[in-house]
Amino acid sequence: MKNAYPQNSIQSVLEKIKNGALSIAEGEAEISALYTGDLGFAAIDLRRHERTGFPEVIFCAGKTDEQAAAIIREMYQKGIPVLGTKARPSLAERLTGSGIPAVYDIDAKTLTLGKSTAEGRGLVVVAAAGTSDLGAAKEAAVTAEFFGSNTKLITDIGVAGIHRLFGKLDEIRRARAIVAVAGMEGALAGVLAGLVSVPVIALPTSVGYGASFGGLSALLGMLTSCAPGVSVVNIDNGFGAGYQANLINQGCFKQAAGQ
Repeated sequence: MKNAYPQNSIQSVLEKIKNGALSIAEGEAEISALYTGDLGFAAIDLRRHERTGFPEVIFCAGKTDEQAAAIIREMYQKGIPVLGTKARPSLAERLTGSGIPAVYDIDAKTLTLGKSTAEGRGLVVVAAAGTSDLGAAKEAAVTAEFFGSNTKLITDIGVAGIHRLFGKLDEIRRARAIVAVAGMEGALAGVLAGLVSVPVIALPTSVGYGASFGGLSALLGMLTSCAPGVSVVNIDNGFGAGYQANLINQGCFKQAAGQ
């Protein structure tokens, strides 16, 4: 990465206008360019980190490899850390073939360039019920780590063999936030919430037999959990779960610092 984030500021543009180096119209165009990368088919939010603390994330599904690569290239050239979700291997091959050192996770279907925050803090545990849930679980873990959380991925602790969960409980209880990933009936989230003292983000997956309706049964089971402390993201939305878990984890440090 060239820089942590874009370094130009409105103040520097105003100084140029004041000194006669830019006309007002030219200055207006420069200020606009500081905030939006206009590619014609896409308008990239270049300074989202100043408003939210984190850069824009690229949802790659539905975009052609050419479109996604152009967006990623623009962000990379401006020094913005990149996280692409639901990305195809062909996109990663296109980028690395053009000299952009993208890191691709085939299970998570994520593509990263750098990290939003260099050093990890705290701990987010991503707990997956079964191996079939690994894709969504890894997307959540990659997301939380990209945004600055230390992460621990624990797999195959679903309620059908609940003794496996109890064997990992000490590790899970060290977390400041937990992502519970499950398909089928989605029971893992409610069970975990009854055993820990931190928020549980329930991530339903589209894993299960016919009547699971592509994850709807897990989603509804998680939404109607009787255990307090459970919040739910959409089916297979590992990014949303990881992002939320990171916000909770990072919020612990802000609270400790009195921010």
